[in-house]
Amino acid sequence: MRRQLMGIGIALALVAAVVVVVVAKVCCGSTPPLTRVHGLIGSEKGAFFADQRVKDAFAKLGLAVDTDTAGSWQMPDMVKGGHYDFAMPASSVAAKSIPTTIGGIQAEPFYSPLVVVTTSDVADFLRQNGLAEPQPDGSWIFRMRQYLTDVRGGTTWAQLPQGKRPGDLAGDIYIDTTNPSSSSSGAFYLAVMSYLANGERVVATKQDVQGVTPLVRQLTQEQGAQPDSSDPLFQHFTAHFGLPLVWTYESEAAAQALNGTLDPNAVILYPDYDIQTNHTVVELTPVADRVAKALQGDPALVALEAQFGFRPATAPGLLATDLRHRSAQDHRFPADLSSLQVIQPPSPTTSILHCLSATATSTDATAPADSECPQ
Repeated sequence: MRRQLMGIGIALALVAAVVVVVVAKVCCGSTPPLTRVHGLIGSEKGAFFADQRVKDAFAKLGLAVDTDTAGSWQMPDMVKGGHYDFAMPASSVAAKSIPTTIGGIQAEPFYSPLVVVTTSDVADFLRQNGLAEPQPDGSWIFRMRQYLTDVRGGTTWAQLPQGKRPGDLAGDIYIDTTNPSSSSSGAFYLAVMSYLANGERVVATKQDVQGVTPLVRQLTQEQGAQPDSSDPLFQHFTAHFGLPLVWTYESEAAAQALNGTLDPNAVILYPDYDIQTNHTVVELTPVADRVAKALQGDPALVALEAQFGFRPATAPGLLATDLRHRSAQDHRFPADLSSLQVIQPPSPTTSILHCLSATATSTDATAPADSECPQ
């Protein structure tokens, strides 16, 4: 009798186990084994990759993606140890400086224009002095040529003649940026200003760099200490650390607008001469191809890219749609960037960008930094 009961018990246990397996497969589907991938990314993408929804979307594709952050120009040295499967700087130009043995076209799953973020009282003061202009759709344009004229002339905020100057604007006219030697956003600021100072011609030679050396040093060195990446710069602005105008990625401000934390008083100024930054996946090991394809083509990830303030390459209008759903009255971010009629200067080569950045931060008062500049 006892053996009979034991046999019945074992049979019931086996039936229960089979039922559990069948139910799990029917209701939940089988979960693929996760392949761990380690990436090096710009800080402006840190919140995106850290979000649990992003991790879950990757997991459904069999990937567990972990990331570290660094400035775009810091990445070439950091990837040399072989600890990373991919790098993802904030621009295709920076991507070209990252060594890899894997060829082919590098994926650019989303992009973001560079903008100047300020407050409404500062924006209105800039408007009165010809430096900014509101647009019919509610967005704003920043006049880069007028800014260059004022900077070159050594104009102070107090010398601008029109309107009441906000208290935060003191001393010489300048915009706060990241360190151009470590961060591509700071380097692109120098690229745009150098393009204008060079007669609207891209800076292409060491001689060109010599011609704009006084300007890039002035733009950089009057800022004092600069953060190495864009996220802390933007956080300093939002924390009211005395930075009235900051040059950063649109995505930084758009992400806060989407989660309801962007100050209603903040104004986004779109430079009328600007370089669009394409966030680029540099594949360092074969598994990185799966990450690149997921970021480009997985609907869940594409939707999340927009929710974190980026403009997906396959659905550029998605960001504006999400923003309108959040607040129909928030018109600070244009749905169509082409409506702003922004001029996009050609980007300098990677070597020239390094040369400009090194020159801007050099203590040599007369010449470009020879060690970083092409001969």
